[in-house]
Amino acid sequence: MSVKPTLVAVAAAAVVALLITGLKDRSALRSRLGLGEEPAQVMMMGRLQEPNGQSVSSGDQMDTMAAKVREATQAPAPTDVQGTEAQKTEATKSAAPKSETPPPVEQQQSQQQQAQATQQPAQQPVPSSQQEVDESALRYFASKGDKARLQAEISRLQALYPNWVPPADPLAVPQNGDPQLEAMWRLYADGRYAELRKAIADRRTADPAWAPPADLLERLDIAEARQRLVNASDLKQYETVIGIGASAPSLLTCADLDVLWRVAEAFAKTEREERAADAYSYILKNCSDPQQRLATIQKAAGLTSYSTMQRLLAFEKKDANGKGEFGSLRDDLARRFVAEANEDTKLQISQDYVQRLETVARAQGQASDALLLGWYNYRRQDTAAAEEWFRAARAKQDSAFASQGLSLVLIEEKKPQEAEDVMYKWREDSDEAMATYLAAVANLLAQQPPADLKEDVLARMAAETVRQKNVAAAQQFGWYSRILNQPQTAAHWFEAALSWKADDEPSAYGLALTRSQLNDQRGLAELQRAWAGRSARIETLGETVRPNPNGQPQPNLAPSAGLRNVAPQVAASTLEAPRQPSAQQSNATYASEMRSMAVQRGGRQDTAGCTATVDVSTLSPSAALSRGWCLMNLNRPMEAVAAFEAALSSQSRQDREDAAYGQSLAYLRAGLSNNAAVAATKAPQRRERAMELQVAILSDRAVTAFRAKRYREALVYLDQRAQLKQETTDLLVLRGYSYYNLKMYDDALRVFETAAATGNKDANRGIADIRAALYPDKTN
Repeated sequence: MSVKPTLVAVAAAAVVALLITGLKDRSALRSRLGLGEEPAQVMMMGRLQEPNGQSVSSGDQMDTMAAKVREATQAPAPTDVQGTEAQKTEATKSAAPKSETPPPVEQQQSQQQQAQATQQPAQQPVPSSQQEVDESALRYFASKGDKARLQAEISRLQALYPNWVPPADPLAVPQNGDPQLEAMWRLYADGRYAELRKAIADRRTADPAWAPPADLLERLDIAEARQRLVNASDLKQYETVIGIGASAPSLLTCADLDVLWRVAEAFAKTEREERAADAYSYILKNCSDPQQRLATIQKAAGLTSYSTMQRLLAFEKKDANGKGEFGSLRDDLARRFVAEANEDTKLQISQDYVQRLETVARAQGQASDALLLGWYNYRRQDTAAAEEWFRAARAKQDSAFASQGLSLVLIEEKKPQEAEDVMYKWREDSDEAMATYLAAVANLLAQQPPADLKEDVLARMAAETVRQKNVAAAQQFGWYSRILNQPQTAAHWFEAALSWKADDEPSAYGLALTRSQLNDQRGLAELQRAWAGRSARIETLGETVRPNPNGQPQPNLAPSAGLRNVAPQVAASTLEAPRQPSAQQSNATYASEMRSMAVQRGGRQDTAGCTATVDVSTLSPSAALSRGWCLMNLNRPMEAVAAFEAALSSQSRQDREDAAYGQSLAYLRAGLSNNAAVAATKAPQRRERAMELQVAILSDRAVTAFRAKRYREALVYLDQRAQLKQETTDLLVLRGYSYYNLKMYDDALRVFETAAATGNKDANRGIADIRAALYPDKTN
């Protein structure tokens, strides 16, 4: 059937009318029919698709807006004068399905002549003022009680037929004389679009002279586009969501905010936050429903950054009393922003949010709010405020997280004895909790002058050090024993530390000093040969003074044999170090203590004493850096953290790099891998250093995840580490047991067999465990 120019124009007008639905004032009609708000204006998509900074004003015609969307996603659109016949034809083409796209105006005459040669000419349409208005959809939506669609249909018909007056009672509109068309409208209203497509195709096959109403096809195209957009969004196919939104701008209205929200989410998930902000801004500028506006802010808060949220919150409307419409969300937003600042210490948030959360925390007394404030202040070195909030959280609800925060603050404040007491109860709650407890133990033992500790406290500290094979704490037990004039016990502790980590130089140095004190010349010589070329102070042990880099003599900084007993004598049994531990029969053996791994520092030697307590803020950056390395040699990592932090203010790029590197090592030594990762970013690192730190952090996280029984997470960290450095045998066994606990026995067996080929007994034990799991009858 040929398409007449007049029909093309009518179809184009229908598309334009559909797109401008909701732009006219229909208040009188809504009042008469008892309907709700009119459909909102269409979203300005020019801002959503191109970074050209242009946007479409809400007064623009929708055909122009559609052209701008096409221009943003494809090629530049023609610049014809708005309202020309060619532009309307283009708008019709963009909205209708391919099978229904009319030919361009310049081709219509030849096509009409060709069609007239094979069939009867189509009935000439009458002017729009005389046309019969198809009110079947109007009556159908009214019968269903669908007020939103009824209002949209009234607006559409009035745009098409200016002289048409809507019926006072849409239900009184007579049934369409075409039952098949009525059935098609029912399929459309019920969302059965595939069936509707089939019904249209079947009727056109049966009656080639019949053509479906243009408005039905337009509606069907838009509905199917929405369905595709929602499906793509649910499947997280965000580029597809954006493409569909660009091709169907009439979907992006305040009447269907779900689509707008999905498009905004797609932009945010594809790292185009500015475009997501444009989408949310459009809603807040043009949509008036209070609940939808609140929901928009809530959705944006979960997807956009702090700075973007400040821009969106600026659209808040206030009532006559000055009360903002987002007031009910402000408390939760304050919690969110403070939490974000806790994750990113470089993020500077308005103090208004901090003060608001403080007010809420005092009024409501929730432990979670106090915890947020405690960590916020701790990560900004305000230990006094952090202590106040952590204590408030523990008073409301004692927990491992609150105790961990308070313990870290107490360590910073040089109160490790209280920190140990606070954390002991919660030490086994998590790996981070245990690391914090052991950090408190190490710092308590390293205090100068030494603390007067009760035997039961020493006993429990020693038991946990042995159980966790913690090198840092064992080393400090060695120094503490030397101070108590118990060299035999000190030697046992240093030996234990070296058995857990053979390359721990501070422990080796302590052992060398102790053997010298015990006059064990053979043992000392053996130790010096083992460390030849690796530790100058072990090689030169026996010298009372040695030159520093400036040529000036400086004392040997480690505790020496001549230290007097400044604390009450403690029974040797209390500090008795263990014999070499035997292999365990459980997979806990394979979670080796990665947090205590010592990464070789950057070639600096101690240049000043660090046994005395010093306020590092009074030191120059260079002196603070030297003190940091000195404290690391004495295995006092948390004190070293503060020294390195002071050194980060240096004007020297090399000093800042060394300070960030040292602080990261100190956190690793203390078992705080997350803090170590943050510290490593405080100054640019050389490639080899950055990789070294990343390998250490990933190893620690893999072990932490394994011990928390998060085996899949442990495998992820191991895979990431394997891309940087070949796995050690211990980590291979850890991988094997991760597979084993996930019941992936084939993978576990393959890994265990690889590790067993090196002679590793734990790997052989893993093979036996797999056989026992697969063939329990044969192993009993």
